This record gives sequence, structure tokens and C-alpha cells, in this order.
Amino acid sequence: IAKQVNIASWGTAVQSTTFYGLNHDWSAQNALDGLNNICTRTEEQSDPWWKLDLKKTYSVNRVTITNRLICCVNWIDGAEIRIGNDSSDVFSNPVCAVVSSIPAGATYSFSCPGMEGRYVIVNIPGTSKTVTFCEVAVYVIFPVACAQLSIIYCIKHICA
Repeated sequence: IAKQVNIASWGTAVQSTTFYGLNHDWSAQNALDGLNNICTRTEEQSDPWWKLDLKKTYSVNRVTITNRLICCVNWIDGAEIRIGNDSSDVFSNPVCAVVSSIPAGATYSFSCPGMEGRYVIVNIPGTSKTVTFCEVAVYVIFPVACAQLSIIYCIKHICA
């Protein structure tokens, strides 16, 4: 028996650039704060990316992305979700899914069963692009016994 656990908050996020403006904090870590109204955003650039370091390799079952509610909702269109172990060349990591579109404020789930990696990347290929979204969740399947225990105990003793 197993249970899906969102481990995104166990990691740290960075992005290719950070947009500064509109009296908002647009840092990469915003996508992990559980608040759908505080988002992440890069500058407009070629091939922008957002990267989550999970601190160790996991077998990922699915990834969810929550889109922005106001403004720029189509900027997520064409985004690639990648999972892998290459930190320096994010584009060399295998693609789990391509986002066709996500409605304003909606959360869509992308299945990546069995894909292994330490890094989860959201990138948008092309010139004059911006990566912006509000939340990311990364679901891993753990044994039920592990999922019901404290996270620290689980990592150190059962699910490591």
C-alpha cells in the first residue's frame, strides 16, 4: 500500500533570472510557499527556466503547476516539465510533459510515472519568453507507513 506525498517544499528553487517590479517579490521560492496568489517570474529572455533541487534523487509520479490568476496566463503555454540529475545543463534532463495551456488560477497535473531525478525544471523554449506561475507540487509515492510518519523520521529511517 502506498501514498502520494508532495515533496516540493523539501527542496529549494532557483530560476534563470528574477523579475523585479510591480511591487512584488517574484523569487523562485514563491512556487513552494503554498500561496496561490504569490508567484514566481523570470525576466523576459531566451529559454528561461525555473529549477527545484529536491536534495536527492526521487522517483517522481506526477507534477502539478498552478497558473497565475491575473495577467499573463498564456505565458505558461509551451512550458516543458523536466526531471533529471543534471543541474548545470537543465535542457539535457528528460521531458516529462509539455504544458499546452493552464486556465487562469487553475492547477493542472502532469503524469511522470517512474521518472527519476533530483531536479524538477520548468522551462519555456524560445526567444523573448518568461517563466511565471504560482505553485508547483512534486508527488512521490511512499509506503503508507512512511507517509504517515514525520518527514524527518521518514527520510532518515524508512524512505531513504
